[in-house]
Amino acid sequence: MIQIICKSENYTYNVYHMLKAFYPSEEILSKMEEKASNYVMVLLPDGEKIPVGPGEVQNVAEDMDDAGSIEEKEMKYRIDVYIYRRLTEITGQSLAWGILTGVRPTKIAMKKLEEGWNQETFVPWFMDECKVSHQKARLSWEIANRERELLDRLDCEEGYSLYVGIPFCPSVCTYCSFSSGALADWKDRVEDYLEALLKELRFIGERSADRKLNTIYMGGGTPTTLTASQLDRLLTCIDENFSREYLLEYTVEAGRPDSITREKLEVLKRHEITRISINPQSMQQKTLDVIGRRHSVGEIVTAYHMAREVGFDNINMDIIAGLPGETIEDMQNTLRQIEDLKPDSLTVHSLAIKRAAKMELKDLDQDPDRISHTLSGMIREAAKAAEGMELFPYYLYRQKNIAGNFENVGYAKVDKAGIYNILIMEEKQSIIAAGAGASTKIVLKEPIPMPGSKKKKMTRLMRVENVKAIDAYINRIDEMIERKGEWLWR
Repeated sequence: MIQIICKSENYTYNVYHMLKAFYPSEEILSKMEEKASNYVMVLLPDGEKIPVGPGEVQNVAEDMDDAGSIEEKEMKYRIDVYIYRRLTEITGQSLAWGILTGVRPTKIAMKKLEEGWNQETFVPWFMDECKVSHQKARLSWEIANRERELLDRLDCEEGYSLYVGIPFCPSVCTYCSFSSGALADWKDRVEDYLEALLKELRFIGERSADRKLNTIYMGGGTPTTLTASQLDRLLTCIDENFSREYLLEYTVEAGRPDSITREKLEVLKRHEITRISINPQSMQQKTLDVIGRRHSVGEIVTAYHMAREVGFDNINMDIIAGLPGETIEDMQNTLRQIEDLKPDSLTVHSLAIKRAAKMELKDLDQDPDRISHTLSGMIREAAKAAEGMELFPYYLYRQKNIAGNFENVGYAKVDKAGIYNILIMEEKQSIIAAGAGASTKIVLKEPIPMPGSKKKKMTRLMRVENVKAIDAYINRIDEMIERKGEWLWR
């Protein structure tokens, strides 16, 4: 067990997640003591202590040639740097993403890109400032450049994107923490859910009539758990209430192969869906059985070919690195099978174990060095395979409790990148979300006074959350609409 004692709760978050990256299988307890003599004290399992007081913070300041007064944000940064240095000394390990604990490292690269920096300036700065590896610094810069090219096609002032959530799956995967349920458990409420969702969509369409809809993303859950008739009703509602004049992308997650039929694919094609996902997660049958995916590898291949036959020319596939029992050789085999299929994009996730998931860390290999070695090898193989398929990295994000402190990367052909995925990461455009557990993000750009009477626009993000529970969403749909009505396009 590891203990963290902090003088201020502001220091706890980063320290906790850094320790979790170095010691993934250890229980970590934290407490706050305002009168503690150190800003932070870390007590490691072997009795080693890492105290961080004024002297340790000053040592970091001397390295930075900055010994002036310390603001709260700077204090947190210096504490993080000191603890990271000590943990690398104690464990003999380093983290690919250094001291970064946030989910969007490419936002840092994007900010510097917008300020006029170039790669030669950014990469060494990022490595020194955040202790990231050279490879991750270059990857962040490469992705930020691709993201900006795609974002330039959007109207971030008058435009918006729409998310539609379907919280049902054929079965719930053991690693999943989303607020979705097995279809069999909700079969008697699917129609009620659909009626509530259509009501919310009609409201959003009416309130957004004078805005430019740029992308639509239907996720979940697994949207294709709906019947062909239900899918048709849902997509018809969207057609009737939203203009396609400025629409650049329309994605539906077909996700689970055991939810796909030719009839459903034909419904999607008839409604001019431009992009779908068919997500194997692994092409190893032993793994699919362990994680609760009730379909075969053969069904994945069949569903993929069926989608091509129906006419889909932009198909994404998701895989997960670090699933229980898998080796680097298993990942290589999965990648070879995916290469044979030739998807238009490939998203490579690093396994993240969250509290809401059935799977726990005890289900994984407990040796941090082994986890890190296996995952880094899998990620390296995936990047090599993507390059061989002429798929290039275009977006990246990280999650809490991600195994080995790695990342999720989307690779795509030059003209097949998922624009919505970038919007989620960069938060440049409002995303209006409908459905249980859906989170609306409204980007507010407000003028703030500047010296010399000039005004600069400051971006602020406002979230409007729908309830996660499916039955609560159905019963409280009028409240969900009222919540949006208060803030939508103020």
